[in-house]
Amino acid sequence: MFDDEEEDAFDDKNLNEELARFDAFINGESFGFLDSDRWELLIDHFLLNGQYSKALMCTEEALSQFSYNNLFKLRMAQCYSAIGKLKESINLLSDLERLEMNSFELLLTKGSVFSQLKDSKNAIRYFTSALQAASKEDRDEIYLDLAVEYENDGNYKAALKVLSEAVKSNPNNESAIYEIAFCYDYLGEYENSIKCYSDFIDENPYSFTAWYNLGNAHSKLEDFDKAIWAYDYCILINDDFGPVYFNIANAFLAKENFTKAIEYFHKCIELDGDDPVALCYIGECHEQLDDLELAKMFYKLSLELAPLLPDAWLGLGIIEDLEDNTREGITLIKKASDLDPENAGIYHVLAGAYEKIEEFENADENYQLALALDPNDEECLTNYISLLKKASVQNAFDYLINFEGIKQENKIVIVLKVSLLWGLGSKVDSIQLFKECIEINKLKALELFEIHPSLKTVSEFVLLADN
Repeated sequence: MFDDEEEDAFDDKNLNEELARFDAFINGESFGFLDSDRWELLIDHFLLNGQYSKALMCTEEALSQFSYNNLFKLRMAQCYSAIGKLKESINLLSDLERLEMNSFELLLTKGSVFSQLKDSKNAIRYFTSALQAASKEDRDEIYLDLAVEYENDGNYKAALKVLSEAVKSNPNNESAIYEIAFCYDYLGEYENSIKCYSDFIDENPYSFTAWYNLGNAHSKLEDFDKAIWAYDYCILINDDFGPVYFNIANAFLAKENFTKAIEYFHKCIELDGDDPVALCYIGECHEQLDDLELAKMFYKLSLELAPLLPDAWLGLGIIEDLEDNTREGITLIKKASDLDPENAGIYHVLAGAYEKIEEFENADENYQLALALDPNDEECLTNYISLLKKASVQNAFDYLINFEGIKQENKIVIVLKVSLLWGLGSKVDSIQLFKECIEINKLKALELFEIHPSLKTVSEFVLLADN
């Protein structure tokens, strides 16, 4: 808001003398007269150094000598804003507006105060006016302020327009690039986010943070190969950037390359210190590699740092189950569900554990809890239908028809219907429906042979699959 180079206009000796005089004034001595430009220098010095109470006292004394000086009144409003007296700041700024002091600095200050008051609409109004009054070198920061207010107001499209102007004004404005990507992420437009980062990288190939965020965008689209490619470039440019190791490890984990994931999680911990989530994921990797003792060790290390981390409790419960201590495992898995009651995956695991010890009512209850939270979980629905079939194929079919009527997004439903129709003896209908499945999504249709392996020997299904 004010030029931090103003102090260069005066030698440090004079400034230091005046600072000493002001300290003496605070302690009760008379300050005496000072030219207005020297008062301005003192006030700006205190504001720039975050000494807001001193800045306010200095402003009050300056106004006692130069009561007509509107710049000092503006500085007082800025002091009020800095110490949280927002209403006082707004009132003073409004008085200055009525005096037709519509300077860039006043508009920007008033926008900032409205922003602090969470009044985005007025903040937008004043930041827009400040932008119109700003010199070219001042615009970058205002574009960002204005975009954030549009985001706070829920208008991400308007924020994107402002941010695109920011990048046109300054192609090296990394903050604007990241805000653009944030808006695209919020809107679910991940391809646009990727294009945004890619365009920026074309002009700034050594921006490790841009490569990092490009990797994140690819990860959100579950394109983990491209995510790893981007993260690798980030590491080449800056191998001391801890977060990239955590994210590349996650990408390797998603690709089930558990050895690589472990390597990068350890690198993340080496750079940034022990992290309970990283330790938990290392445990999960060892679990997947069947190194159960190592997995258990890392889950416990994770819980030492974060005793309320649900994933670590879940991991320990799964290991107990794998080691045939299923009842002990259920206790631990239930602890995880208590800590994260909206996590469908935990109820799915719990259902499987109950099914293993033949507590079918508890299994049924937890399958339904899991599907209520995540009706698109294909594996969970498949497992639940398998459980229902054990009691009655007809009941399983009736449940599936009802489920399909309410939740129509789960792509495995139609494949499960093929299997159940065959089990009910409706073989013509089953084959016809399988033909439709092949036409809609052949890859998904072929999962039938995993769900119902005996159908691999039925010529009608085999012929349809081979076409």
